[in-house]
Amino acid sequence: MWSRIQSRARDMTGAAALVWFKRDLRVRDHAPLAEAMHLEGTLGLVVIEPQWLESPECDPRHVGFLLDCVAQLQRDLAARGLTLLVRTGAMPQVLESLRREFSFTHLFSHEETGPGWSYTRDLAVADWCRSQGVQWTELPQTGVVRRLRSRTGWAGRWAQRMNAPEAPAADAFKAAPGLQACAVPTLRELGLPALAAPLPAGGERAAWATLDSFLGGRGRDYRRAMSSPLTAAEGCSRISAHLTFGTISMRCVHQATEARIAATPDRSLAYGLRGFASRLRWHCHFMQKLEDEPAIEWRNVARSVDGLRAGDGVHEGAIDRERLQAWCEGRTGFPMVDACMRQLRATGWLNFRMRAMLVSFAAYHLWLHWREPGLFLARQFLDFEPGIHWSQMQMQSGTTGINTLRIYSPAKQARDQDPQGLYIRRWVPEIGTAAYPRPIVDERTAVAAAKDQLYGLRKTHAAQTEASAIQHKHGSRKSGLPPTATTKRRTRAAPEGQGQLF
Repeated sequence: MWSRIQSRARDMTGAAALVWFKRDLRVRDHAPLAEAMHLEGTLGLVVIEPQWLESPECDPRHVGFLLDCVAQLQRDLAARGLTLLVRTGAMPQVLESLRREFSFTHLFSHEETGPGWSYTRDLAVADWCRSQGVQWTELPQTGVVRRLRSRTGWAGRWAQRMNAPEAPAADAFKAAPGLQACAVPTLRELGLPALAAPLPAGGERAAWATLDSFLGGRGRDYRRAMSSPLTAAEGCSRISAHLTFGTISMRCVHQATEARIAATPDRSLAYGLRGFASRLRWHCHFMQKLEDEPAIEWRNVARSVDGLRAGDGVHEGAIDRERLQAWCEGRTGFPMVDACMRQLRATGWLNFRMRAMLVSFAAYHLWLHWREPGLFLARQFLDFEPGIHWSQMQMQSGTTGINTLRIYSPAKQARDQDPQGLYIRRWVPEIGTAAYPRPIVDERTAVAAAKDQLYGLRKTHAAQTEASAIQHKHGSRKSGLPPTATTKRRTRAAPEGQGQLF
């Protein structure tokens, strides 16, 4: 692959390139940088787009983390002779303005599997490039396959990509003359409020330091620690936000993990890391679903459940705002649910099982359609990854038609994951006082009603026929990935979490 890139670069004598950074804010293992390195003149570009800032999934914490990552990237690229421009505005208007200053002939970027606004944006960029005679080259950076015809063989293609050599080091550029890097804007300059709490460190060095500490020892208790909010903050990898913003590549994470497993004499550490390695595959498996069917961002995967809950765009009624608000504020009267929501709102992170419990509670106990709770959670998760997020929102809400219905009991989760009540007392200090609300619903009645509706629907011929088609399009194909519910097998390796899975 890289020999073809080098040959193509030699054929582009006199060409000038623009490298468009999106969710790939790193230097190492960066194919677009490798493509552009040998051209006569190159600039890097980050665009802060109003479509993103105004989207219902965006939160100032996302923007703040990106700005931190961009500031480090700008310094790292400058050390290699490449100027990184940071512009604010809509694409392709930014490209049109920039081309009056820098006559680039090639645009390089990574492929992106994002929300609907980014897909529409990419279509506009493609149209602009065609009209201007600019050659736009998009390169893959994950295991997601563009224009995939069949899921058969997907796991093998994932492994082939992840085991391939990294992109060549991009360490010496022929920078385009004339344009100078400007300071990265602040949240205030972008018209956004200051953050209420500090963010974790962003950028490529922080990503590698986080991964190294996990592979070096923190991952030893991964399988046991990941379920409880008391232990997950230390026992999980905590690289999910870095993967979302691309400060480290999935290939690097995969290869570093496999190398550590092979080299360590510590059997406990190897065992924990093997569990982590299996979940890296799930990351791209879920993103592939959004790539193959973008409508899952706003429409039920299984159309047989349309109209089942209010708020899905089909049902005549509106979503129950009182229940939604109580859930969002962490004031449902269910202590474990409220504690988890409050931690998430305060920190931007929550472990996988507790994310799943929050969605399960909204979907089954409160009988809320997944879309609006999903938008709220997207704003809270610093590691919001659209493909994983919307796939998991639907899976945990019972609207995929193929996955096992996982209805979490908040009381059982409290007993299992917080037996001494330490976590609940930390985040819900008013528990046991008149200030704490009574339960918003009767759990037994609410869950029974949800089960009656969903299990009853799944028994119908129409739902079963539709499930077969969904399994054919989106289901995994290889034993290396856990089976779906339609195989009638249950496995502890199956992803239960909402959002990032590790």
